[in-house]
Amino acid sequence: MDAEHQMKATGLKRGALTLALLGGLAGCAETELAVHNAKLLQEPDAPAGAPQVGGYKVGKPYQIANVWYYPREDYGYDEAGIASWYGPGFHGRLTANGEIYDQEAMTAAHRTLPMPSLVQVTNLENGRSVRVRVNDRGPYAHGRIIDMSKRAAELLGFTNQGTAKVRVQILEGESRQLVMLASGGTAGAAAAPPAVPLESVAVQELPASGGAPVRSAAAAPPPVSQSDSEPLRLRTATLATPEPVVTQMPVHRSQIYVQAGAFSQVANAVRLRARLAALGNVQISKALVGSDSFYRVRLGPVASVAQADQLLDLLLGNGFNDARVVVD
Repeated sequence: MDAEHQMKATGLKRGALTLALLGGLAGCAETELAVHNAKLLQEPDAPAGAPQVGGYKVGKPYQIANVWYYPREDYGYDEAGIASWYGPGFHGRLTANGEIYDQEAMTAAHRTLPMPSLVQVTNLENGRSVRVRVNDRGPYAHGRIIDMSKRAAELLGFTNQGTAKVRVQILEGESRQLVMLASGGTAGAAAAPPAVPLESVAVQELPASGGAPVRSAAAAPPPVSQSDSEPLRLRTATLATPEPVVTQMPVHRSQIYVQAGAFSQVANAVRLRARLAALGNVQISKALVGSDSFYRVRLGPVASVAQADQLLDLLLGNGFNDARVVVD
């Protein structure tokens, strides 16, 4: 998608941009507090008798601070970015699909994926990987791609830092089965693939942070055929409560960037790079989406999530509503 509409007539004042960058990190903490309070205001306490497993929900487009998000079914979703986590302030409250949030469960909030979905989240800093069920909307901070439960963040090893570079991949077969479970076996049933058997986890002796077992990615057991396994309904119900098991995955060095825009014409990318030169290192990288070429304008790599947040807020505040934090 082109981002030419981001070039507003007023332009960016280089001096103002540089001054904003030097303004310190205090604004980041205030932003995080405001995001936390906004989520509390939008999510009511769970009434007595609220369901433990909510229904299927995609939802309508919605806007957060001038940025629009478009929920949709996307069973090819695979994105790297920054994860955060949420816990005590939301424990026992309603999630976006009508469940009661349990900070000790293996769940997560995502801005656009269907609810429920099952995703694999890998910490790109230490290789720890877990499966969680998406049952909530968020995160409300623009520079994040997923909000993990407290338990899931513990197993991934980033509760103390608050954020981590992660890769989020939807598990298509399991997610379609969850849709069938949440909708009573009707919604999405026509598009659902044959049953995907669950793995019986091979536990090694190495303990994970938080006491969860760790298994090697190369040590997964062979799949179990549907005829030899328990009924589909029982297996699908098990998917609704992923086990707190950590898989150790191979990871490579990754960097944080702030992407200001993407263009189908390289000349537009060059012009934007020139406009943002006062902010530091600005790169143009070519990417193929299908058979189409796009030219992405990125600032960085940046040294920290806090610096990325500052740059992102600066760009969004100047009308670059497609700007986002990326990990590559």
